[in-house]
Amino acid sequence: MKRNLKFICVLGITILIQSCGINSNIMLRTDKDYEFADVDSLNASKSDYLIDKNDILQLRFFTNDGFKLLDIATVEGGGQNQLFNPNNSLNYVIQSDSMVNLPVLGKVNLVGKSIRDAELYLQDLYSGDYVDPFVQIAVTNRRVIVFPGTGGEAQVLYLANNNVTLLEAIALAGGVADRGRANKIKLIRKTENGKREVYKIDLSKIEGLAYADIIVQANDYIYVEPDPEIGREILGEVAPVVSLISSAAVIVALILSP
Repeated sequence: MKRNLKFICVLGITILIQSCGINSNIMLRTDKDYEFADVDSLNASKSDYLIDKNDILQLRFFTNDGFKLLDIATVEGGGQNQLFNPNNSLNYVIQSDSMVNLPVLGKVNLVGKSIRDAELYLQDLYSGDYVDPFVQIAVTNRRVIVFPGTGGEAQVLYLANNNVTLLEAIALAGGVADRGRANKIKLIRKTENGKREVYKIDLSKIEGLAYADIIVQANDYIYVEPDPEIGREILGEVAPVVSLISSAAVIVALILSP
């Protein structure tokens, strides 16, 4: 009896040690009393994307209010911030010091400006050198990261337009995974002061449509919390241990048998 009890204790301790890795792939956990940011403020806020450091800007320059396209590849002053895309047009990288080196103008700070404000700002700066300049800007590396609820896999989605919704972003990532919990979706967004706010969104019910059309912003994290599936993971952790103990017991029995 004592021997059986000792065996059970050893088995229990082994299982406990092995089970420390259960659900270790679940990220961004929050305590039960964690205070999420007000999700209703996301629908109320329609703020435009603000240009940030490390953004890649694709610029098109025109004169005479858009009548003539200016070939920026022939303009001096581009510097080493230029990148060529497959269409052979020039892109400009905003450096870590917030400056971007543009043709004719040299270094300009566009960080913190909306795309439209940046266009108007550059048009005003170029007006000293060109007749009625017209500037178009596109940020080509805007992206969001979506964790669909598998516990490990994630996708980086590049935003082709300015109006990608939360539901559309999740759909582009393949939808909520089988293991994902649609009632526990965390949207993590960087605010203007540099802090990241965490919003909890429930898309498991039809009422969640009120939040499905939230416009995602560049550098958002969309995390669908995976189902812990404790029973299955414990079984997966314990099975090798039980198999090892069973094999050891058979060997011991054979050794001790007359």
